[in-house]
Amino acid sequence: MTVTKLTIVAPVFNEEAVIAQFHARVSDTLSVLESVDSQIIYVVDKCTDNTLNVLRGIAEGDQRVKVLAMSSRFGHQMSLLAGIEQSLDADAIIMMDSDLQHPPELIPVLLKNFHEGADVVYTVRTDTENVNPIRKAMGNLFYKFLNRLSDVAINPNAADFRLISKRVAKILAEGFAERNMFLRGLFSWIGFKQVGVEYIAEKRAAGVSKYSLSRMVQLAISGILSFSTKPLQIGIFIGVSFSVVACLLMILTLFTFLFDRSLPSGWTTIVMLLLLFNGIQLFVIGVLGVYLGGIYEEVKSRPRYILEEEISHRK
Repeated sequence: MTVTKLTIVAPVFNEEAVIAQFHARVSDTLSVLESVDSQIIYVVDKCTDNTLNVLRGIAEGDQRVKVLAMSSRFGHQMSLLAGIEQSLDADAIIMMDSDLQHPPELIPVLLKNFHEGADVVYTVRTDTENVNPIRKAMGNLFYKFLNRLSDVAINPNAADFRLISKRVAKILAEGFAERNMFLRGLFSWIGFKQVGVEYIAEKRAAGVSKYSLSRMVQLAISGILSFSTKPLQIGIFIGVSFSVVACLLMILTLFTFLFDRSLPSGWTTIVMLLLLFNGIQLFVIGVLGVYLGGIYEEVKSRPRYILEEEISHRK
């Protein structure tokens, strides 16, 4: 039987309290897989706790483990990319968060679909234990908004817990140079045979979510910039619409001036119109500024991430 080379890529940020438990559950799951040569890559975004030292100890006791320590805080998406680029010799790569909300026991199911011919096996949350309803509503609203703007369909409950084949990994690592990557959208855009697997997300074993509101907004902006220019088109539509309204008001004002000499001063109307049109102009300029900022970030061509240290005891 052919041996499958499998790499687990797990981004880590301030998971000191849970990372040992996560590793134990992943190891238990991998130990029962037959004909699978496995490796676990932990990509550590610059932490403020003792996570890296805990992983040093784990790497010393498990030769399958490699730890990639980032030199600064580059974010979740860049951590995933770093792990993928270090795993191009694997037949399959599974990406999963290290907070145990992605159940490691689902790994055999993902592999089964891979062996049946799927190049991408993504997971879909059917429910989440103890989730903040406001946070869940905001996430659903964002994906509905993004799917309306984008030509690439993205499942609103899809997670960054997925399996990709070697050829998909190589396309991502070698074919994309952009910095503001929205991986959930990119994997949908790449195509090939894709299969979804449902699961119930567990509650966090310890700690709090590392995605603050500001980081969620940044991710949302990256998704929109990566897959849609419709906000620019909407800006044009709004601009043209209000230009038409302005022309009609000018004609109405001219006729009123010519045929009604008792025309009141109309300061309130003038102020309201000035505020309205200035607000529309600032909105459109703001949309242009966001896209211009995205272009500026790309053309600087800075490294997408920098590795400070690589820890491995694999022979």
